[in-house]
Amino acid sequence: MNSIRLTQYSHGAGCGCKIAPDVLDGILAKAGRPAGSHRLIVGNEGREDAAVYDLGDGRGMIATTDFFMPIVDDPFDFGRIAAINAISDVYAMGGTPVMALSILGWPLDKLGADVAGDVVAGAQAVCRELGVALAGGHSIDAPEPIFGLAVNGLIDLEHLKLNSGAKPGDMLFLTKPLGVGMLTTAEKRGLVQPGHEGLARETMLKPNDIGVPLSKVKGVNAMTDVTGFGLAGHLTEICAASGVRARIDFRRLPRLSEAETYRRQGAVPGGSERNRQALGDSLPAMDEAHWQWLCDPQTSGGLLIAVDPAWEDDVERIGRAHGVDLVPFGTLHKQEGPALIEVIG
Repeated sequence: MNSIRLTQYSHGAGCGCKIAPDVLDGILAKAGRPAGSHRLIVGNEGREDAAVYDLGDGRGMIATTDFFMPIVDDPFDFGRIAAINAISDVYAMGGTPVMALSILGWPLDKLGADVAGDVVAGAQAVCRELGVALAGGHSIDAPEPIFGLAVNGLIDLEHLKLNSGAKPGDMLFLTKPLGVGMLTTAEKRGLVQPGHEGLARETMLKPNDIGVPLSKVKGVNAMTDVTGFGLAGHLTEICAASGVRARIDFRRLPRLSEAETYRRQGAVPGGSERNRQALGDSLPAMDEAHWQWLCDPQTSGGLLIAVDPAWEDDVERIGRAHGVDLVPFGTLHKQEGPALIEVIG
């Protein structure tokens, strides 16, 4: 029986460790626009999921990196989740991941190299399953355990999905339920009831490969994955880039219902409040339950999709083929005023 609890060796967990979006904006402002080739289609502007480079033959190369501190205690599962989360950025743009490099920071004075090996083995298992070549990487001795991947993928540019493509009238879908941040916080505090232990893990371990067939649907106008900034944060990125605002029906929002018990017990990640503050006027006044769900930081969260209503049946059919019941939870409208999200229900 593995007695190691990885989450006790880090101050944060998963994508909840992300720097708040308003602070990140200040960091990137000093970097300026990316220099280099005219073939760079997507750089660090627009808060897209990854960079895209035009290969000149109708295809693009997608490049991304993602890493974080342990979100679960089991080393093998930590490696699996970190890999699935990093690869998701490629799927979120419609691409097919082909190669990855590992990023490992490890406190060798606290955790043995064999434990790190289990983490890498977990990532390798995921890459093998998804047809991604894990070709090497880089490691350092670090004060806290950190793991993730740098991933490259390929995309036919005609199917590339960006934040900026959403349109008024589009319907909103989410491929995974919210609540991972609350559940993992509850687990870290020892609050989780018998039978709920694996809920967050199973959600995080589901790959977002559904993004590939969804990208080929003409009426899918925008797509991104929901991670550390929460649904509200990633939805406002789409709204700001596309010049629209969102109306969410809270009653139809996909949620892990079990997480509500722990939210009421105070198992709300610190990242939730950071996300709320960072959004400022983009998020209207709402009660505690609403903003805590909308700002809950997700690790390896689902794909957020903006879809032309005429293509709703195609999207729902793809969902069924992937074992996902896709139900619209909101709509997009012409942008008016500073608030980018309206919540009803």
